[in-house]
Amino acid sequence: MTEKAAGDLSGEVVLISGGAGGMGRAHAEVLLSEGARVALGDIRHEDAEKIAKKLGADCMSVELDVTNEASWRDAVSQVCRQFGGLDALVNNAGIVKVGSVEEMSLGDFEDVVRVNLTGSFLGIKCVVPALRERGGGSIVNISSIAGLQGVAGVAAYSSTKFAIRGLTKSSALELGQYGIRVNSVHPGGIDTAMTSSDNFERVDKDAIYGANPIPRIGRPEEVSRLVVFLLSEKSSFSTGSEFVLDGGSTAGASHKGIGT
Repeated sequence: MTEKAAGDLSGEVVLISGGAGGMGRAHAEVLLSEGARVALGDIRHEDAEKIAKKLGADCMSVELDVTNEASWRDAVSQVCRQFGGLDALVNNAGIVKVGSVEEMSLGDFEDVVRVNLTGSFLGIKCVVPALRERGGGSIVNISSIAGLQGVAGVAAYSSTKFAIRGLTKSSALELGQYGIRVNSVHPGGIDTAMTSSDNFERVDKDAIYGANPIPRIGRPEEVSRLVVFLLSEKSSFSTGSEFVLDGGSTAGASHKGIGT
């Protein structure tokens, strides 16, 4: 691993998939503030390029189709050429399609699997050689609380997020010998374009999040700060683990008159 200076991630080079999205940009901004150099990988390369230019010289963009192995290998190669190596990956790219199991088409289901699960698998597979060359590193897979409990209407999404937990644990077992740690992050509702999309226009968000012990929707930068921890030496003994930030929504149930 590279030498640390001021900031938890000083000297580290991090590739973020889905870097042109709201969550990806938040990760980039927080990681940059901690001294990292960041590569935004996204199939929407023009959008990623514009964001990278705004974020400064320590941020670059690469075109990345997470469902394509050759695209991953090319992206990693570009990052290593420009920044001299790679220390970490944030598997952040993801999509959701709403529909019941009975009504969802096989094509829609497979689209979600390709981006969310296959994309994460390929990301891990393709960064390992670069991380091994640096003597180790950290991989953070963005899952969801939908990977801890089922959610009606998003079976494809939930299936992939459950699967990312298994991928994380198996990868951690295999890659620990190389000094590579692999962990998963499980956000609850976060205020991004995904939760504001037409898919959820009929959802009463105030009612859903207002019932949590922390009664609000989460902010992207709150997820990013946890990502920083998992990429840094502060989490040096954590691998194959799940980290939840959901305002307490998965803590359990509370009932009036019982402890409240």
